[in-house]
Amino acid sequence: MVLTSIDSAVHIATSSPCGPVHINCPFREPLENSPRTWNPICLRGLDSWMSTSVPFTSYIQVQHSYRCNYNTFTDDALEVIKKSNRGLLLLGAIHREDDIWAALLLAKHLSWPVVVDILSGLRLRKYFVPFPEFEDTILFIDHLDHMLLSDSIKGWMKADVIIQIGSRITSKRVAQLLESCFPCSYIMVDSHPSRHDPLHIVTHRIQCAIPQFADYLITTCTPHARRKWECFLQALNNVAAWDISFLINSEYSLTEPCVAQMTLEAIHCESAVFLGNSMPIRDADMYACNGNWVERTRDAAVFSSELPCHFIQVAANRGASGIDGLLSTAAGFAVGCNKRVLCVVGDVSFLHDTNGLALLSKQMLRKPMTIVVINNRGGAIFSLLPLMNMTARSILDQYFYTSHNVSIHNLCMAHGVKHLKVQSKMELQDALLASQMDKEDFVIEVDSTIDANAAFHSMLRKVSQQGLDHAINSLSKLTVLNSTNDGLIPSKVGKMQYSKYRIQLSSPPTSTSACHISTYHREGFVISLYLEDGSTGYGEVAPLEVHQENLLDVEEQLQFLIYVLEGVTIDHSLPLLKGSFSRWLWQSLGIQPTSMFPSVRFGLEMAVLNAIAAREGSNLLNVLCGQTEEATGSSLDVKVCALLESNGGPNEMALVATTLVKEGFTVIKLKVARQADPTVDIAIIKEVRKKVGWEVELRADANRRWNYDEAVKFGLSVKDSGLQYIEEPVNDEDDIIKFCEETGLPVALDETINSIRKDHLIVLAKYTHPMIVAFVIKPSVVGGFENAALLARWAHQQGKMAVISATFESSLGLSALILFSRYVDLLKLDTGRILNKEENSCVAHGLGTYQWLREDVSRRPLMFGYNPSNGVVEASVTDAGQILQRFQFNQDAVGGDFTFREVHAYEFVADLEGTSICLNVQEIGKNDDSSVVVFLHGFLGTGEDWISIMEAISGSARCIAVDLPGHGRSNLLGQDYGLEEPGLSIMAFAKILQQLFDSLQCRKVVLVGYSMGARISLYMALRYNDKVSGAVIISGSPGLIDEEARKVRRAKDDFAACSLASSGLEPFLDAWYSGDLWNSLRTHPHFNKILASRLQHCDLKNLARVLSDLSVGRQPPLWEDLKRCRVPLQFIVGEKDVKFKNISQKMYDTMCQSTETMIIPEIVEIPYSGHAAHIENPLPVISAISQFIREVELKS
Repeated sequence: MVLTSIDSAVHIATSSPCGPVHINCPFREPLENSPRTWNPICLRGLDSWMSTSVPFTSYIQVQHSYRCNYNTFTDDALEVIKKSNRGLLLLGAIHREDDIWAALLLAKHLSWPVVVDILSGLRLRKYFVPFPEFEDTILFIDHLDHMLLSDSIKGWMKADVIIQIGSRITSKRVAQLLESCFPCSYIMVDSHPSRHDPLHIVTHRIQCAIPQFADYLITTCTPHARRKWECFLQALNNVAAWDISFLINSEYSLTEPCVAQMTLEAIHCESAVFLGNSMPIRDADMYACNGNWVERTRDAAVFSSELPCHFIQVAANRGASGIDGLLSTAAGFAVGCNKRVLCVVGDVSFLHDTNGLALLSKQMLRKPMTIVVINNRGGAIFSLLPLMNMTARSILDQYFYTSHNVSIHNLCMAHGVKHLKVQSKMELQDALLASQMDKEDFVIEVDSTIDANAAFHSMLRKVSQQGLDHAINSLSKLTVLNSTNDGLIPSKVGKMQYSKYRIQLSSPPTSTSACHISTYHREGFVISLYLEDGSTGYGEVAPLEVHQENLLDVEEQLQFLIYVLEGVTIDHSLPLLKGSFSRWLWQSLGIQPTSMFPSVRFGLEMAVLNAIAAREGSNLLNVLCGQTEEATGSSLDVKVCALLESNGGPNEMALVATTLVKEGFTVIKLKVARQADPTVDIAIIKEVRKKVGWEVELRADANRRWNYDEAVKFGLSVKDSGLQYIEEPVNDEDDIIKFCEETGLPVALDETINSIRKDHLIVLAKYTHPMIVAFVIKPSVVGGFENAALLARWAHQQGKMAVISATFESSLGLSALILFSRYVDLLKLDTGRILNKEENSCVAHGLGTYQWLREDVSRRPLMFGYNPSNGVVEASVTDAGQILQRFQFNQDAVGGDFTFREVHAYEFVADLEGTSICLNVQEIGKNDDSSVVVFLHGFLGTGEDWISIMEAISGSARCIAVDLPGHGRSNLLGQDYGLEEPGLSIMAFAKILQQLFDSLQCRKVVLVGYSMGARISLYMALRYNDKVSGAVIISGSPGLIDEEARKVRRAKDDFAACSLASSGLEPFLDAWYSGDLWNSLRTHPHFNKILASRLQHCDLKNLARVLSDLSVGRQPPLWEDLKRCRVPLQFIVGEKDVKFKNISQKMYDTMCQSTETMIIPEIVEIPYSGHAAHIENPLPVISAISQFIREVELKS
């Protein structure tokens, strides 16, 4: 403190105007004259300063005359920045748009992690659709405050260079981290001359405009990035964000952190925020959401901005002013910024400035304000401070909480201000929406309590700390991280292949109806994932028809994965299972997570995790836990629930149950609702209970086969039989709660949670009822380990059991499920510690399907057996781990390997009016009697766009993609002497393709076309139906009817063609993809790669001609032809592509209303996609095309 204060004083004294400076030395504490021993620790980190004559803090004042004033800076700080290994960019309070823009550009250039304070304006950033790349190139660390709850992270996170732009920092924990980084280089940049060094560790104080500083660094400094530092921080930030979101959204009451999240999430781009002191600004800094996508508006101020994301101006009144005058300040802020202001304050702050309400009623030149008052009837901040644990409650109430019973409603009424009180999330959401639409000031009072607020904050801290400790421990254990070069050796996929298996079962699976056949089989696939370093991971994909999956559809997704996985980097954060797999699927593979079949995702996750474990010389459980089996504590084995099909009489079933108990099973699940009348099931349950006694837990499973009355009859009759629960008793999930309340029988959910694919926590809100006591979670049905872990965490949080269940997998899948069951048991113990609940008893998991296996895919059998130490049947975690680590195929059960299918490329020369046109053709798949499917790309595309989809479908069809004239590697070779160059109209394209079809030596083809290719496909299907057996139209149009519209479109396309020919491809692409039609595509993680592929056209002249000649304004309209259609059609559109959804619906209506055609087309809407649905979300497109091809084959 002394050093920095003296340095500041010397700088002020010697700067213009020069003069004396008075240094005020406060009395030491304590004030009494008690002797104190000299502590040399105060000199820690000052060795460098003591060895030189330079000041501790260098003051650099840069005038607007530009870089000549930077000489001092370049000699010292610039060199420090260049050599930084652990740089950190900290954005404090920033209020000007050009400062925000400069900070973003600097962040992008440095590639350092960026910590954004709530007052920076970027903490609440909202991205514009055209700029997704900024989220990829700038690593925002939004949750550093919560990350620092972990002592391990605090000990690890030591920055060597800190650049702070803007003034004060809100978070005390972040400030403490910065102080702990000392000695380090700390560069503080702000245009204001005031001193900003509360920690007394700033080594370089640069007073200059932020854009000026950023411009200088960008032009003179090229720092090198350290991947370990950045990847660790990114993974930890993602974990913190996931934990916060999970806790807030799984608590269905309206908590104060939820208020912070909801209010700031609802803010509009053109609004501003004023945050009150104490809890409101802290909660906003810790829990506010960010990074939402917004469309560019036509508001002049926003539309003219060049920012990649819109920052939300945030102001606060912190410091000596305390809680006085916050409403008045907020009103003044609203006048000054000329925006609609959302003000969030606590009740005590509100009451300290009730006169501010009078300001609201005055007719000032400002926009309406929304004031959110969090009313917990006192000073809740003190409940979160250490003094709470050492002070009597009566003292807290009297001197700290300042409790009150003042009516905020009456105060607002007295001042004529609208008031609304809310107590739930839905009420708050509605109130915020109403206030934004209102043209008057609005006070929203949120009802809260000090104790509830303290309890939930405590829960958030404990869960975050636990999750972050686990995350950094898990990441640190991975040996892919080392200290050489940039600190990170990436794991990349060498290749993936799969094998089909068929194994015999002893009886039919309980999920299917009994068949009168002598043998039963289970079929599926084994994935083999090979990393480039030689590590191999195995996964099992075993779909069941009852879960709306079949082998054919699943295999197509596996073939797609073989193509897209090659060379992909395995993210080291995947084992954390907190959104990491979903992010990886989307960002690395371009796959919408919800579009993958659940069994496929399960198998892929299993293979990836096993590959990571193989690289570490470990097993799946240790990778998930971040620790060895011995360190996990308690038993290393998993308790197993026996499974009993109730296909006999009461005595027979009781005898079987008794046998199971003698074998060591202490939990038995009986399948019920297999009989016509529940009376038989009632008798079975009663007889089994009578024979096995009361020490054995009984479960029942109706698989949704009863109607409500039948279920109630069963429930009331067995209510006294001590069932632990019954699974899915009714066929209508809306009747589940009613069943619980009428029968008093505990219920477990199975099929109900299987269908949840997104917004899990929102959907699960319906099932918090205390009589729903368990979730039966099938990882292969809910979509992998990550989704299963989410469901298990939610169940534990709500005090319910999480039972992991198999779906008749082989020993390979069962081994993974055993380890995962153990992982879930450990999660339960962790949650119990946080909730202060004793969780000694282990859950019996539904792994009894091993008894059905007569054959297996593994040469080594899986060990299930009686454990004499506790007297129950268990599955061995050690044995399951060894099977996964040393897996060997049983060749009698597994067929050959399926791997990447080679693409055969060749040229085909067609004649068009004397001109030779050379087409680049790519072909994959069977060359037999299978269907021939020809894929036609859109304008600026190539046949390469279809390869991944062709790979998927090529197992059952001969797939051919063509570079259309002017595109890719196709070109016009020249024409006969004296002939004019032919036009490239839609009719010309049809003639060219007809020649190609003739060369294929097939009777007919199925056409799949996108956009321009869709128009060609539709034209050929309607006018060349002797060559076409069906057509899939993706985002296609039959043309324009109105002549004026045709004329306008011709002019527009002709102008664009001229621009392409004259200006070149790159500027044309920028203009082409800036249109609203591509909003969705621009958000795709591979958009830049897609854009780069559009530069690979070798015939620019004819590319421009195609745009003009094939204009929608020139092609003949096909609306009348649709009325006479003789060929099956399928229309595929993206759900976000409003224009082409309307066109497809109009085509559908035209055909359905026609009396001249019997063809009823199908419209398939692809979720999470826009115009380029086949690129944005390919898996459902593959399923739709494949199903259409099969239907066409049947009809022909």
